[in-house]
Amino acid sequence: MSASENSAGAASTVLLDWHAIDWAAVHQNVRRLQVRIVKATQKGQHGKVKALQWLLTHSFSGQALAVLRVTENSGQQTPGVDRVIWNTPEKKTTALHSLRQRGYQPQPLRRVYIPKSNGKMRPLGIPTMTDRAMQALYLLALDPVSESTADPHSYGFRKERSCADALRQCHSLLNHRHGAAWVLEGDIKSCFDKINHEWMLAHIPIDKVMLRKWLKAGFIERGLFHNTTEGTPQGGIISPVLANMTLDGLQHCLSQHFRLNTAAGRKTKIHLVRYADDFIITGSSQELLEKEVKPLVEGFLAERGLELSAEKTLITHKRIGFDFLGQTVRAFGKKVLTRPSRKSIKSFLTKVKEITKGSGQLTAGIMITRLNSLLRGWALYHRHGASKQTFAKLDHQIFKLLWRWARRRHGRFPMWKIKAKYFPPLGKRQWVFQGEVESRRGVSRQVCLMKLADVAIRRHIKIRSEANPYDPACEEYFESRLAEKMAQTFEGRETLKDLWREQSGICTVCGQRITKETGWNIHHLIHRVSGGSNRPENLILLHPNCHRQVHVQGKKVEKTASRKGR
Repeated sequence: MSASENSAGAASTVLLDWHAIDWAAVHQNVRRLQVRIVKATQKGQHGKVKALQWLLTHSFSGQALAVLRVTENSGQQTPGVDRVIWNTPEKKTTALHSLRQRGYQPQPLRRVYIPKSNGKMRPLGIPTMTDRAMQALYLLALDPVSESTADPHSYGFRKERSCADALRQCHSLLNHRHGAAWVLEGDIKSCFDKINHEWMLAHIPIDKVMLRKWLKAGFIERGLFHNTTEGTPQGGIISPVLANMTLDGLQHCLSQHFRLNTAAGRKTKIHLVRYADDFIITGSSQELLEKEVKPLVEGFLAERGLELSAEKTLITHKRIGFDFLGQTVRAFGKKVLTRPSRKSIKSFLTKVKEITKGSGQLTAGIMITRLNSLLRGWALYHRHGASKQTFAKLDHQIFKLLWRWARRRHGRFPMWKIKAKYFPPLGKRQWVFQGEVESRRGVSRQVCLMKLADVAIRRHIKIRSEANPYDPACEEYFESRLAEKMAQTFEGRETLKDLWREQSGICTVCGQRITKETGWNIHHLIHRVSGGSNRPENLILLHPNCHRQVHVQGKKVEKTASRKGR
């Protein structure tokens, strides 16, 4: 690094070049402070937690990682009200120099609306790049505390947790022979928009001055400024963690009220599964959920300025079934199955129709590429449930849509000619929708539409409820889960899978894990312009930012994976 840092990651005074940063040292410094924050939180040393958070948020390493995050994520090209984006190394360097707490004042959010599944519009607030980076910086210090104090069965917007974990926990609770029969389906009304500011300022362990500034920043809509008196805006990097910490404690509240650690309490079969603001609570009877659990939840939420949605909060028997996170959970006799919900299937088919009907003059190959991306994502999400029959039925529906598309495009062709052009056999399979796409080098290759039914059903292994990604004691456990997760990500792409395993999943430049969230680039050890081949022995996986750094500085990297910085 062109600037020196002490072991605690103190602020740097000189930085010549963004690509000169030693990212391995940066990650090490931040990781070390986060581990200390976790240990202090577990011991109840709140003063020490506050001191360590201050050290992290004022360190050069923390600031560098904050700028890196907002310039590498999916929103990097989306500006705030100032219309500024950081898309060059020079701008990133300038941003890093300017990321200071003294004199900082956030700008209003840019308000946009995105459609919801029920036809309504969801408000989204887009902060400026500077505000995003400042939030990312304080999130580095807040997230270790959040993970250490979170409800064990909260799965939304948390590191290493997913919808699949929540659904698996839900299935386990209801599929048990002596499990609960009744379920309270909870939905919080306008959760992000209604959280009480004063409650957050009193209970969220973060710099109160910074938090108040973000909460009171306001937003601009159609050129007019609006004050914000409640809620945390959807769109801010730190907002999901603030919302999670607001709702954390519900599980403890239920446990204390019903004394779930006693034999009498366990008979109530009260269990909570939460994903962000959607949750279910199981119970032994409808009366228990209606007269005791629901009022308790309403009181818990009222303290935080929230309330349950009357139209979406229902009490249901598991034989009738209910929808949760895009799947229907329902008991059939003694078995409980999770399958894609009707609403999810309808939404999926609508997207397929939009691609086929809006294809215009696109070739079959380009349309197949777009469809495959949609099909693969949807199938991988639902592959953990009893989805095989649904996949087969949807394959037939998609075939009919594509046949209509082909008939519309070539209305005067006889059917045998359309079949020969678009649905030729492939190996032992008949009626396979195929086309050609052209690579960047102008070389055409054949592509075919994937079949949902070909996606294997795999039971998801749920994360341990108490596992903390910032706790060194859990590091080996998360490494094993990451290996399984990346094997599924690279399914069908054997070269990438082999490269990832060969490197032990580590970027050789910064020493950090290569994950689906970080992304990756393929680097040629001997450049192609110098005669390097595309064979695996000449390839290595790097993070996108590390890949750019290697090319800018002309660094030499090796195949051997570095364990540094983990």
